[in-house]
Amino acid sequence: MVKTILGQVKEFKKDSLLTPVFMILEVIMEMIIPLLMAAIIDNGVEKGDMDYIYQVGAIMAVLAVLGLVSGMLGAKFGASASTGLARNLRSTMFANIQNFSFANIDKFSTAGLVTRLTTDVTNLQNAYQMILRMCVRAPISMITAMVMAFLINAKLASIYLIAVVVLGGCLYFIMGKATKYFQQIFPKYDDLNASVQENVSAIRVVKAYVREDYENERFTKASGNIYQMFTKAENILTWNAPLMQITVYGCILAISWLGAKMIVTDTLTTGQLMSLMAYCMNILMSLMILSMIFVMITMSMASAERIAEVINEKSTLTNPKNPIKEIRDGSIVFEHVDFSYSKNSEEPVLKDINLNIKAGETIGIIGGTGSAKSSLVNLISRLYDVTDGSVFVGGINVKQYDMEELRNQVAVVLQKNVLFSGTILENLRWGDKNATKEDCVRVCKMACADEFIEQFPEKYNTYIEQGGNNVSGGQKQRLCIARALLKKPKILILDDSTSAVDTATDSKIRKAFATEIPDTTKLIIAQRISSVQNADRIIVMDNGTVANFGTHKELLETSEIYRDVYESQTGGSGDFDQEGGEK
Repeated sequence: MVKTILGQVKEFKKDSLLTPVFMILEVIMEMIIPLLMAAIIDNGVEKGDMDYIYQVGAIMAVLAVLGLVSGMLGAKFGASASTGLARNLRSTMFANIQNFSFANIDKFSTAGLVTRLTTDVTNLQNAYQMILRMCVRAPISMITAMVMAFLINAKLASIYLIAVVVLGGCLYFIMGKATKYFQQIFPKYDDLNASVQENVSAIRVVKAYVREDYENERFTKASGNIYQMFTKAENILTWNAPLMQITVYGCILAISWLGAKMIVTDTLTTGQLMSLMAYCMNILMSLMILSMIFVMITMSMASAERIAEVINEKSTLTNPKNPIKEIRDGSIVFEHVDFSYSKNSEEPVLKDINLNIKAGETIGIIGGTGSAKSSLVNLISRLYDVTDGSVFVGGINVKQYDMEELRNQVAVVLQKNVLFSGTILENLRWGDKNATKEDCVRVCKMACADEFIEQFPEKYNTYIEQGGNNVSGGQKQRLCIARALLKKPKILILDDSTSAVDTATDSKIRKAFATEIPDTTKLIIAQRISSVQNADRIIVMDNGTVANFGTHKELLETSEIYRDVYESQTGGSGDFDQEGGEK
């Protein structure tokens, strides 16, 4: 974990090294000043030597300025190093997330990834700056002050040593108790972020069902869990302050009492006593700073583990050593394919799938909810890998292709349509970033999207809000289909992506496919028989298996499942847009 995190320092190594150097210089300046102060009292004030006072005072002023400059430079380089580390961590995590397979993404929740990229990185950024500055400054300051104190008077300095040992033991005990709570806090942030994310993205549903009170209660519960954990941790940490104050005041009293007796017996000078008091505060303040650092490091360790987990996560899908970068055609073959989302699944989602689809065919896929229709097509573009068996595209196993090339040639309009904030043209160019406006208009006409785009005042420059909230479900689906067509794929997969489109428009889209992209293999997942009945062949899925595979006419004769769905949708209880539906 530590190696992973430090590996992201990269170009900020110089700043990371200069920070402790300047902090050490600041400590050295601070440690010399009490000695000069003692000299002024003993050799200047008591003897009435003003020249000596001026000379030593000037030296003290120079040292103070040098200490100030060193501290400022240490702060500057520390800030640069810590913010640079945070930037690199976020960039590396985000880049790695882009390479995740669907299986990897399933492992991490969206809210969990957001927390890691924000809260966890911020915690680590603050901790790294504290480590570079205070974690160097505090122990060196404490050790140097202790050495100086022993050089002045070992008997009085031993009071500091005893105080440090006792206080250090107490702080270690407190930190150990608080650590377990901090380790539980950050996973709670995932729940909080999940609550916010779901509420904001589904705010229309929340309001439509008048569930504001429920969402408030849910958020309050998630927020309350974090509050309780922090309260428990902070209740333990509150012992830091009283323990520190007791130790500080105890040391001051002991040194003052013993020091006064030594001054009376001429075994200690007034200046030396003043120096010891200054070193006393240095030692104890350094110890207090160290306790704060331990708290921050304890909190950041949990964050560091979560960040390293994302950075070190390897995609379950990788390119072969010498990937094939050219796909011959859109033919698809499944040979004894089994698939499970988890290795520990008792039963596979897909079981012994055998299919042979020719290039340019239009294939309908129909089946009940949970029959694994989407799981089947996800294997074609290698969004998941098969558990057993093989999938071939263009006569070659999909595992032998370069994944980027494969996915460029297999366009998928997923069941959940997503549009991004930006203009319609910008959204369409996700399919081809170099597409001209004429290209975009052409595919929009094929997807029957041009008819509603032209009605917008800004037409193709109309701004789409995040998630496509300012267009209807059917409009969103047609834009996503157009975006997929812009890729000019050899295989086009429509995963229930015309469900929000009326049957007349659906029919127009299918006719456009037949005339405009005849050589593209088209797989259409649908719930409506009308969307697939004119396909060359239709796959009937049932409980993860291919129950039947044939033409519409053949399936009416041989498939009971298909016949039942057809009769229910054309007999008055299904698709009301079909002839025979409810009048």
